[in-house]
Amino acid sequence: MTVDAHHHVWDLSVRDQDWIKGPELSPLRRDFTVADLEPQARATGVDRTILVQTNTVPEETPEFLALAAAHDLIAGVVGWTDLTRPDITDELARLRELPGGHYLKGIRHQVQGEPDPEWLLRPDAQRGLAAVAEAGLVYDLVVLPHQLPSCTKAAAGLPQLTFVLDHLGKPPIASGALKPWATDLHALAALPNTVAKLSGLVTEADVSSWTVDDLRPYADTAMEAFGPDRLMFGSDWPVCTLGASYGEVIAAAGELSGGLSGAERTEVFKGTATRVYDL
Repeated sequence: MTVDAHHHVWDLSVRDQDWIKGPELSPLRRDFTVADLEPQARATGVDRTILVQTNTVPEETPEFLALAAAHDLIAGVVGWTDLTRPDITDELARLRELPGGHYLKGIRHQVQGEPDPEWLLRPDAQRGLAAVAEAGLVYDLVVLPHQLPSCTKAAAGLPQLTFVLDHLGKPPIASGALKPWATDLHALAALPNTVAKLSGLVTEADVSSWTVDDLRPYADTAMEAFGPDRLMFGSDWPVCTLGASYGEVIAAAGELSGGLSGAERTEVFKGTATRVYDL
């Protein structure tokens, strides 16, 4: 049994995905549904998933909670709400009371799109993050490499909150550069309330010609920094389809973790996600 700790779905007739711009992303400009994902997931041994937000609109999270209630495959939702809203505590409680509300496991904001590299350290964001912790939820970090130091400061200041780093912080795989990303990743991983997702690597590489060896230095760095018990597999479907099929992403992760023991591999592909997201 495998947990896919990171995927998305969207229906363009319900809501545009305004981040899908330009010819390189045009293959994503169509609907991707749970019905599309499920046969691919089941065929590769994935029996539980975490559905992650894509839009910073309040309507999406209730929709995702309803999807989780309707589909056995989805075991948890990482949703969005405005962390800076004054009534954030009440809003998180409201979301938990909705149909499927018990599937809400975490919150995420598109910090990668914020011009302020220290957005997470703003007083209003800090107050929101503290409310996420008080609600018993985790916080997913979707950031770029230059924002990793602010993630470390935020995690150090909120030891009661578990921070989940999506896509290893989007390392510059296409260029082959390791530093300063690797140094900053180790600093974040030194904090016990941080974990990371082995996800989204294919699309940080050259999507037309990537190999597992291109990804390996980055995966190895993460394994060394976090260890298997703080690392979890995520497909990043359907974004991954820009460079690989669902099965190819699973196979690549299997190769990247080939040096681990059986118990350690179980952590990466099931145990860590199950604990962190309370599945």
